[in-house]
Amino acid sequence: RSSWLLLAPLLTPPVPVITAPPCSLCPEGAHRFQWIRNLVPEFGISSSHVKVLSSPVEFYELLKVQIKAAKQRVVMASLYLGTGLLEQELVDCLEETLEKSLQAKSSPDLRVSILLDYTRGSRGRKNSRTMLIPLLQRFPEKVRVSLFHTPNLRGLLRLLIPERFNETIGLQHIKVYLFDDNVILSGANLSDLYFTNRQDRYVLLQDSPEIADFFTELVDAIGDVSLQLQQDDTVRMMEGMVHPYQGDKVAYCEIANQRVMEVINSARTRQELLHTKTFHSSHPGSSLLSQQDSQASGGLKPEPDTWIYPLIQMKPFGIQIDEMVTETLLTEAERDARIYLTTGYFNLTQAYMDLILGTRAEYRILLASPEVNGFFGAKGVAGAIPAAYVYIEHQFYSEVCCLQQQERVQLQEYSRAGWTFHAKGLWLYLAGSDLPCLTLIGSPNFGYRSVHRDLEAQVAIVTENKALQQQLHQEQEQLYLCSGVVSTSTFEQPNRYVKLWVKLVTPLIKNFF
Repeated sequence: RSSWLLLAPLLTPPVPVITAPPCSLCPEGAHRFQWIRNLVPEFGISSSHVKVLSSPVEFYELLKVQIKAAKQRVVMASLYLGTGLLEQELVDCLEETLEKSLQAKSSPDLRVSILLDYTRGSRGRKNSRTMLIPLLQRFPEKVRVSLFHTPNLRGLLRLLIPERFNETIGLQHIKVYLFDDNVILSGANLSDLYFTNRQDRYVLLQDSPEIADFFTELVDAIGDVSLQLQQDDTVRMMEGMVHPYQGDKVAYCEIANQRVMEVINSARTRQELLHTKTFHSSHPGSSLLSQQDSQASGGLKPEPDTWIYPLIQMKPFGIQIDEMVTETLLTEAERDARIYLTTGYFNLTQAYMDLILGTRAEYRILLASPEVNGFFGAKGVAGAIPAAYVYIEHQFYSEVCCLQQQERVQLQEYSRAGWTFHAKGLWLYLAGSDLPCLTLIGSPNFGYRSVHRDLEAQVAIVTENKALQQQLHQEQEQLYLCSGVVSTSTFEQPNRYVKLWVKLVTPLIKNFF
């Protein structure tokens, strides 16, 4: 059970990657980001349907309210479900809602689909699986629990690598919480820390059926290639499906790629048909047609002023959309534009670091101080992970200083007594603007794991609406208010001392955390 197993490489070559079509940014405001719809569906909505949340308690209370109000579907994707009292209360809410749906004629078709990671969800005797089995036993026709198992954890590696360490190979990391036509996107997991004192980001998209359909289909697609939890705590694959670690790896990854890309491409096709009736169309009178159609269907929808782009990253399946869009945003950010980028685990890929150091925009990068790192105080080897992050941060800061970029690229550390920090994403302020017109929010951390190992999803939210831009600006300000600017003296503090063995091991294992 030695921790050297963390260093085990993945020996098989990756599935061939998809390539991005050539794109360039248009000059006009928020519309410059329309190129993203060459890759993914574009959902135009009213900014009044978007609500930015700020606290773990607000997130938790909203989850309970939405579960209780659900009539047709509850779809939840997370790394894991915790085993405490707060998590049990969520399960109780699900049970209560399902019970009502059995008795009520108004919502007899309620379905609950939960997607978690197999390794994280199976950790310990009491785990995510044991929390959810009562629901499966009570409502076998209405509840589905899927446990994604990375195809990269197989054979001898799977037999030798111990619990917890096996999670370094690859995870289901998507966090989407969906109730009828309301969607919550976040980086937060379903665990008591994320409901109390672990700071994350959360956005609610209300009354957005097309977006809810997309994420339902996405979770269903991943669920179809995942292990299905049974009432007796066993797992099995759907009939006819290739097994993720017993079957042929290439065949499994190809099937998974096809299922996920089918969801993305079919949604993109559906949304493109709608674009002929929006401002995106160059045909005169399209706006009038849109209004006439809306009136004919019983209601006049406002013209969209906000656009949602789902960005998916699943490198094990050869899907790299989020990586391509993120790299393009960093590449094309103009001089005097400002990018506020935050991650709970500062371990940027070399490509992202090169773009930040080699492009023209100003960067304010928010990361966790050692005390608010999620691994702070952990037992065993994991307890050294905050020191490894300090070492990575110091190396990056030294490179910034070497290039004399301290004014353009600034690091800030989040620090808050009694809290941990898990927020990730970015806010983009165009040159001359005091408000952001774009944000990325979801599960990716901009690190090697997010790009290469895990299943990730976030959305790009682009808006012209000043009120929503103000909401996003306030969210950014609130997070950055709890931070201090990193300087040379930061690394001279006693709590920043990094042991020699950590410095030697970090380059070898940084791709696993």
